[in-house]
Amino acid sequence: MVKEKTINQITEEWKEEKKKYVKKSTYAAYQLLIQNHIKPYFGDLYEVNEEKVQQFVFDKLDAGLSEKTIRDIIIVLKMILKFGIKNGYLEYIQIDAKFPSKQEKKELDVLSKADQKKFMEHLRNNFTFKNLGIFICLSTGMRIGEICGLRWCDVDTAEGVIKVRHTLQRIYIIEGETRHTELLLDTPKTANSVRDIPMSSELLKMLKSLNKVVNENYYVISNDIKPIEPRTYRNYYKKLCKQLDIPELKFHGLRHSFATRCIESKADYKTVSVLLGHSNISTTLNLYVHPNKEQKKKTIDKMLRSL
Repeated sequence: MVKEKTINQITEEWKEEKKKYVKKSTYAAYQLLIQNHIKPYFGDLYEVNEEKVQQFVFDKLDAGLSEKTIRDIIIVLKMILKFGIKNGYLEYIQIDAKFPSKQEKKELDVLSKADQKKFMEHLRNNFTFKNLGIFICLSTGMRIGEICGLRWCDVDTAEGVIKVRHTLQRIYIIEGETRHTELLLDTPKTANSVRDIPMSSELLKMLKSLNKVVNENYYVISNDIKPIEPRTYRNYYKKLCKQLDIPELKFHGLRHSFATRCIESKADYKTVSVLLGHSNISTTLNLYVHPNKEQKKKTIDKMLRSL
């Protein structure tokens, strides 16, 4: 016999259970999706069916939410519903929300080779610790949170690697009616994100000279015990792009640029995937391996020559 509880009541129990097992940043992300989307739409209901979830998808797409965000919300909703079924609050119902087929694939934000060379040249010739962080990103493909959380003790010039062990992010905390943000130094995004990235000879030379004089407990881009948070660093990066007349890509575009240059240089896809800290190689292939017109033409010409 099903015990009647609203989705709000089931969600509160699920949150208490989930809190024991997930990272603080993950729990904060769940909280935000629940507060802003799940509770207002489903909270007062005693059951959720596929039709209601499908309507939610259409409503959120119309409101301008990205498909990725909506999929993330549905993943959390399904976890809550599964918890409700397991505890006898809900009956099992198959839910398979559909999204309109995409007409075109969105292009990745990537610097052109000319703009990347121009950017790196400026960073070489105008040293600041903030500029160093951007140079490291273009040389390693690290995420902005990983750059902001990088300390000098993670820069191993003896081994010639940067050890990615932390990420810095500002998370949104919801505790009842109280809301506040908190700067959190945490372990990286996934287990695969914990990695050692070899430095280029140029980057190694640059960091080797600095490593002798810096405090190993200081953060690299602030060269201070206090870090620079990602939002502040993004603003610095945007101003620098404007100053240099370089297309203002999102900071994540630097990571895309690193990966794209690796693929263009005929790097092994698995190696690129490991360098980026992707959970599996398919993420790398889907994002970066798209043969262009010239490559397709060469393949066809090569095939015809072999006849």
